[in-house]
Amino acid sequence: MSENSSSVRNEKEIRDGQVESVSTRCSPPGDKDNSALLAFRGIPISELRNRSVLRALTAEANGRQPGVVSTEVLRAQEEWEAVNSIHPESGSQAISDRPGQLVSFSEALQHFQTVDLSSFKKRIQPTIRRTGLAALRHCLFGPPKLHQDLREERDLVLTIAQCGLDSQDPMHGRVLQTIYRKLTGSKFDCALHGDHWEDLGFQGANPATDLRGAGFLALLHLLYLVMDSKTLLMAQEIFRLSRHHVQQFPFCVMSVNITRITIQALREECLSRECNRQQKVIPVVNSFYAATFLRLAHVWRTQHKTISDSGFVLKDLEAWAKKSPKRLLKTLEIYLAGVSKGQASLLGAQKCSRPRAPPSKDLTFTGVCDLPPNSSQATWLI
Repeated sequence: MSENSSSVRNEKEIRDGQVESVSTRCSPPGDKDNSALLAFRGIPISELRNRSVLRALTAEANGRQPGVVSTEVLRAQEEWEAVNSIHPESGSQAISDRPGQLVSFSEALQHFQTVDLSSFKKRIQPTIRRTGLAALRHCLFGPPKLHQDLREERDLVLTIAQCGLDSQDPMHGRVLQTIYRKLTGSKFDCALHGDHWEDLGFQGANPATDLRGAGFLALLHLLYLVMDSKTLLMAQEIFRLSRHHVQQFPFCVMSVNITRITIQALREECLSRECNRQQKVIPVVNSFYAATFLRLAHVWRTQHKTISDSGFVLKDLEAWAKKSPKRLLKTLEIYLAGVSKGQASLLGAQKCSRPRAPPSKDLTFTGVCDLPPNSSQATWLI
């Protein structure tokens, strides 16, 4: 027994001597306060946590106040605090557990009003160029021209439609995050690239690839739809319809096509009369977009349309919307009035209890500009 005790005591003395030796070698002369810390420099952070070394280093020792905190202690504290704040990456960007602030439509619009868009403005064609008989017919029987003082506002709308999605612009990211959180009800942000965007009705992991022909205006329209309390209810209804187990369609891609119809209606001066009456362009454009989307949802549900009908539905919708913009806007006005009074949805109840079926590879979405005349073939909007 005595030999075993002596052996254990000798081993302990050897280990203590090794630690003291390391401490003596690593400590600069006269710096006794750092000797204990330097003895543990080779120990991983996870072990320091178990041994409560960090807490001991920063607390009072033996009833005396610590002096000047060394840089080693501060660095150790920072490393320990970072342990609980590291989050795994999703997609191409890391996600913070602190969601960003939602952005309003007016705030996003103000951003575009203040940045330099001169390079994009050069690309726009404010109106459709007509020649010959078409020009004469439009002059005699067409809608009035847009008032001169409203043309700058119109050009801004068309210029935004030329802008793409810039992942390096914080405002662009905030717009995307706001759309995602308002449609899904999530309290947290998501990666700007990832499969979760397909759940919202984009065709891939990067929403930027679906904005051709509508640019960032398509995202501004979605932002407008989800940030107003009245139109948010409409957006949620259409979103539920898009996830129907039979009548499903890609919600965001469909919205991009509605924006493209709106751009064409603006360029063909179909909205000029209403813009002149209200002395505004952007509110009229937004309302026309929302009303057209509402009309599409009504036709889609009541006529039992499916994704294979998308191209034909959109072409008919475009012709009807350009021909009867006033009637279209009145329909939206009636719908929003009903929402304000708490009345039942104009879209009707949807039975969405069954899980959404995966999109069939044989049935692909056709955009408004993708369907050739007299063609029954459908191709994805790119």
